[in-house]
Amino acid sequence: MKLSIKDTKGQAAGELDVKFEVIANGKGTQAVHDTVVAYAAAQRSGTACTKTVGDVAGTNKKPWRQKGTGRARAGSFRSPLWRGGGVVFGPKPRDFSKKVNKKVRDLALRKALSERLKSGDVVVVDSFNMTSAKTKEFAGVLRNLGLDGNTNLVVVGAADQKALLAARNIAGVELKTGALVNTYDLLKYDKLVFTKAGFEAVEARIAK
Repeated sequence: MKLSIKDTKGQAAGELDVKFEVIANGKGTQAVHDTVVAYAAAQRSGTACTKTVGDVAGTNKKPWRQKGTGRARAGSFRSPLWRGGGVVFGPKPRDFSKKVNKKVRDLALRKALSERLKSGDVVVVDSFNMTSAKTKEFAGVLRNLGLDGNTNLVVVGAADQKALLAARNIAGVELKTGALVNTYDLLKYDKLVFTKAGFEAVEARIAK
């Protein structure tokens, strides 16, 4: 498969050969599901915490004598039935992370990118060559590429400080390096915008 490369003005600037094997069948669908579920689970903080009967403040003294008062029996001020008492089976801090093997993660990344390539959602730019860190300049590049109005993931080869500063104030646009992009990122956005170096960086990860 070949991808056309554009410059920042939206004009053709050559072609790029896709070096990895594009998945054409249903292979990898489960890997994508497992990887995305694991990614979402890892975002959960797991810090919810309630106090049990043993944790809440209060005395162990019996509120009133067992018989003769006309009231129901009570043995503790910290009872779950009472206001301010302990919580029964409430949440405690826990780790929600799920283990996914590296081979499964790599397959999921290749499957996700293959599907976006087949759908025509991938745009390759030679390089951004930002002269300044102005949002206006970066927005102009997206407009020249016909990508304004979409949510876009921009993938560069190495950390580009000017592009990062220029892109961070545009709604629906996220900039990442090829080393950090993941399966969830490839599925989340309307369009994927790669620099030539960024696409090659992701290819290198898939080829390992």
